[in-house]
Amino acid sequence: MPKISAGLLMYRGRTEHRASPEVLLAHPGGPFWKNKDDGAWMIPKGEVEPGEDFLAAAIREFNEETGLTPVKPFLALGQVKHKSGKIVHAWAFQGDCNPNQIRSNTFELEWPPKSGRKQEFPEIDRADFFDLSTARRKMLPVELPLLDRFVAVIGD
Repeated sequence: MPKISAGLLMYRGRTEHRASPEVLLAHPGGPFWKNKDDGAWMIPKGEVEPGEDFLAAAIREFNEETGLTPVKPFLALGQVKHKSGKIVHAWAFQGDCNPNQIRSNTFELEWPPKSGRKQEFPEIDRADFFDLSTARRKMLPVELPLLDRFVAVIGD
C-alpha cells in the first residue's frame, strides 16, 4: 500500500503592489537537498496517520513544518503521485507570513552515511513566497499539477 501524505499550499492574493497571487513553497532540509534549488521546492506536507482525515493531517503537518496555523476556507487541489509511489493530497488557503520566521520540526538521520553518527535536520530549512512563474521553476516537477489546479481555481 502506498504512503499517503497531505499538505497545504498557502497563497497571498493580488494587491495594488502584487499583480498576481504568490504561493509559499518550502525547501526540504537535510543533506540531500542542501545544494538543490530549482525543481526542489514543495508544498509543506507529511504522512497521514492511520484513520486520520486527510485535511486534518494537512493542517497538522503544515503547522508542524512551518509553525503557522492555517485558516479556512480550504480549496481542494486533488492529489499527485510521487515517483516513490507516495500519494499527496493537497488544499490551498489564503494567508500571509514572514517566511524568515518559519520554524520547522526536525528529523534524525545517520550522517554521513554509515558513520554511526545521528544528526538532526529541520524538515524545512527555508520557505519563501514566489510568483506563479517562479514557482513553476522552483517546484518539484511532480507537484506542478497542484499549482496548475490552484491557478485554475483562483486565476493568475
